[in-house]
This record gives sequence, C-alpha cells and structure tokens, in this order.
Amino acid sequence: MAENKNTNSAHVEAGVPWKHIIGFILSIILTLVAVWVALYSTLDYSVKVVIIFIFAFIQAALQLLMFMHMTEGRDGKIQVGNILFAAFIAIVVVLGSYWVMEIGHMNHLM
Repeated sequence: MAENKNTNSAHVEAGVPWKHIIGFILSIILTLVAVWVALYSTLDYSVKVVIIFIFAFIQAALQLLMFMHMTEGRDGKIQVGNILFAAFIAIVVVLGSYWVMEIGHMNHLM
C-alpha cells in the first residue's frame, strides 16, 4: 500500500506551477489583444473577425496543452487524435454559431 501512494504522488509537481502561470498569462494577453482589435483598431470588419477567430483558436490550443492535460498519458506525448477531435468540435460549434448569428442578423435587417 505504501508503494501505491508513492507511485501516485510521483505525478504531483513540487513548487510553483509555472506551466499554469505561463498559460494563464498568455491567455490574458491573447484576450486583451483580441479586445483591442475589436474595439480600437481601424481594420475592416471581416479582417477583425478573422483575427479574432485566429486568436480564439490559438487560445483554445494553448488551454488544451497547458490546462487540459493533453500531454498526460502515453509517455508524455501529445494526444494528436484527441486534439484533432476537439479541434473539429470547436470548429463546428464556432463556425456554426457564427453562421447562425449572421443569418439571424440578415433576417433582422430585412
């Protein structure tokens, strides 16, 4: 039983969780840059949307790698299949939501 506890506690990192802190700071920076692009830049509307989508996908990938433990299991390798499935679901949800909102906005204007 004592050996079981030691093997389970070997996965716990000692000290400051730098990976989480760096991920959090990068997420905040990406969010603030996206807000700046949306509110204060003089770019065209379609360019703003593309830039915000790019930042959103970068932030999603960052959070998958930093917070969602995508590198755990299988000898520390990144789980490519899980990432591809998550990316597919995210793309369908985000683009589907955007499409529905654009269609709704066009119907509202008519």
